[in-house]
Formats: sequence, C-alpha cells, structure tokens
Amino acid sequence: MTAWLLLAGAILSEVTATLALRGALDVPALYGLVGVGYILSFALLVLVLRRGMGLGVTYGIWGASGVVLTALLSAALFGEPLTTLKATGIALVAAGVVVVELGSQRAQAADASSPGTQTAEPGSDHARRPPGPDDSPEETT
Repeated sequence: MTAWLLLAGAILSEVTATLALRGALDVPALYGLVGVGYILSFALLVLVLRRGMGLGVTYGIWGASGVVLTALLSAALFGEPLTTLKATGIALVAAGVVVVELGSQRAQAADASSPGTQTAEPGSDHARRPPGPDDSPEETT
C-alpha cells in the first residue's frame, strides 16, 4: 500500500510541475515550483522502486497517469481544446495502464506457482529483487 501512495505522490508532483511549467510562461516565479515538483517526483519514484514495485509497472502508471491528468487539467486550467481524438487517446492510454497492471499481476501469480521462487505476500509492498552480494552462500576454503 505504501508504494502505491508514494506512486500517487510522484504522479501528482510531476503533473503539478508540468502544469506549473505552462503557467510559468505568464508567471515566471512558477519556475521554482517546476524544479521542486520534478525533483520530488523522481525522489518518490526511487522510493516506490525500493519498495519492490516493478519498473515497467511503476513507469507505465506514472507516465500514463501523468499524460492523462495533464491533458485533462490543461484543458480545464488553460482552455486547451479537448477534442474527440484527444479524448480517444486518453482512453487508450488509460486502457494501456490497466493492461500493463494486469500483465504484471499474472506474471507475479505465475512466479508464485513456480517452485523455488520467492514472492511477496499478497498486498505486500515487498516484491522479488535480484540477488545481491549478501544473498550468496558463503564459500568455504
């Protein structure tokens, strides 16, 4: 659950920074918010990945959600047109995120059923990670 909340924070900070970038064209003081928003977004993404969420899922949801929210909010805040074609694209992006997440869940389920594979408990923020130097058995000489 924590990873999902951090991901939501990363998405919101990235969208805020992107909208501030557009707003900074009229109010240059907003450039500070642009920098802080992007730095915060990437810092939160690091925390999400450290909690074991897969990179493909993390980046896919972050990027696609950012595109959808930015398109919708830029139409509301800045009067940018929301055409039928743009709305169709937004729907396709959202559907793509769902497909990526479902594919990730299926892969985790398949890994869980394979013998010798360690996976996280359902609902846990800790997923598999590649073995590191501390995970290898000690050699005897």
